[in-house]
Amino acid sequence: MKWKSGQLGEAPGDVEQLRAAKQRRAEIERVTLRSGKTNAGPRRAGEVPALSLHVDPELEFGEGADTQEFSDRMDAAEYANIAALEAEHWYYAGKREFVRQWIERVRPPSPTDVLLDCGAGTGRFAEEMQARCRVMVLDDHEESLRILRTRFRDDQILSLAGDRVPLPDDALEYVTALDVLEHVPDDAAVVQGFHRLLKPGGLAVVTVPASMALWSDWDVALHHFRRYNRPQLRALFPAADWDVVHVNYTNVLVYPAVWCVRKWRAFRGPAPVPTRANGAAVRSEDKIPSPWLNRLLRTTFVGMARSRMPYPFGVSLLLVARRRG
Repeated sequence: MKWKSGQLGEAPGDVEQLRAAKQRRAEIERVTLRSGKTNAGPRRAGEVPALSLHVDPELEFGEGADTQEFSDRMDAAEYANIAALEAEHWYYAGKREFVRQWIERVRPPSPTDVLLDCGAGTGRFAEEMQARCRVMVLDDHEESLRILRTRFRDDQILSLAGDRVPLPDDALEYVTALDVLEHVPDDAAVVQGFHRLLKPGGLAVVTVPASMALWSDWDVALHHFRRYNRPQLRALFPAADWDVVHVNYTNVLVYPAVWCVRKWRAFRGPAPVPTRANGAAVRSEDKIPSPWLNRLLRTTFVGMARSRMPYPFGVSLLLVARRRG
């Protein structure tokens, strides 16, 4: 996907940020080429570029890591790291909680409904949804697939056939993509794929990192192509195809702290980071706060994400859209 002013319907105030992002593009593409995730050109509707889990950078409050080292360590150690964190950490557990709550609010699932979690990673969200509906998981990262095979039957696990999800049209009631769209060059093609897979009235739920003002070396290390604002994300779901039920910023209260840390790290430059015995980096966001603070942060995070009050900014964005028939 190429950056163009106005391509995704950005607000006028973001144009300069997007122009600045062009200058970073060569660095992003070097990372992308090394990972094998390249834009193979135009895709037919229903084709979905490669999807995989990447550790979310939105919790970075402490000392920075060497992002080149971080990018190179997206291996078994990092997946083990995130698997240990996501059960209890306020951010990961909270995000899964408010996504489940929005699904229940907009289209309560039944046992016969089918949900596909794209870029499923360790599969924890899909595993938690199994009590509510049938689930399938999609990922292209071998370490992710190894973990998914320990949690799901073989017939629940999908890999891409070329760039196409091997499911027929109108096959699903739900598609979820939690922190996925920012990793693919052609995010519009991915959303077209969601439309193909969903039945009329089916629900798509996505989360993405927000605000190019927060762009940092972590975004490069995590193979991000962009961060979004609300108009950009909404523009991916045109009114002719989708009824956008809800789109809003999340993780609002920590935005000032994250902005300050990102700017300070950009000024200071990356600092060395210690590693565990398994080779995984020790990062500040890997630390679960004390139980009382973890509960407080999760309660606040989830409560604000459930609200329909439009927030002017946030570290992330949530969108819930119903496919038109």
